[in-house]
Amino acid sequence: MILMINGAFGVGKTTISNELVKVVENSMLYDPEEAGYMLRNMLPEKTKRLEAETGDFQDFHLWKTLTVQIAELLISTYHVNLIVPMTIRKPEYLHYIFDGFSRIDPHTYHFCLTASKDTIYQRLRERGEAEGNWCFQQTDKCLQAFDDHDFGEYISTENVPIAAIVHTIKEKLHVPFTTI
Repeated sequence: MILMINGAFGVGKTTISNELVKVVENSMLYDPEEAGYMLRNMLPEKTKRLEAETGDFQDFHLWKTLTVQIAELLISTYHVNLIVPMTIRKPEYLHYIFDGFSRIDPHTYHFCLTASKDTIYQRLRERGEAEGNWCFQQTDKCLQAFDDHDFGEYISTENVPIAAIVHTIKEKLHVPFTTI
């Protein structure tokens, strides 16, 4: 199984994903940001400017491909379920990755976590993000994209306990879970 947990920075993806790893049998966390960081560190400056003028590594040509290929390698090598937190606001990127994951494992699910801008900003501050940094700059873009396009199953994290969100996801999956 591949479980994609999408949403704006600060909405609770990593927190929920870490809890899911505890209750989804034989699972591991796979964060595609690591592939982005690798590309950012490896690609020549000229290539980075040409492919990702905004500085968003998701725009690198290889990022989507690597995201899917690494998932395939993790599953085929370690025979695990993947919990994948990621902030994807471009529908074409979501479809590419979701379709690629679905070819690897037909039991691929996508949930988009939501919260208000005020809540997201508060959470970003609480986790120590500098006011106005990349995460803050992406909030409006993410919220607008999630409003304008169909990102599938939406789950609010606004004033909802972590355990309740995990329970909601669990109920929608109908797969074996351990207890928390």
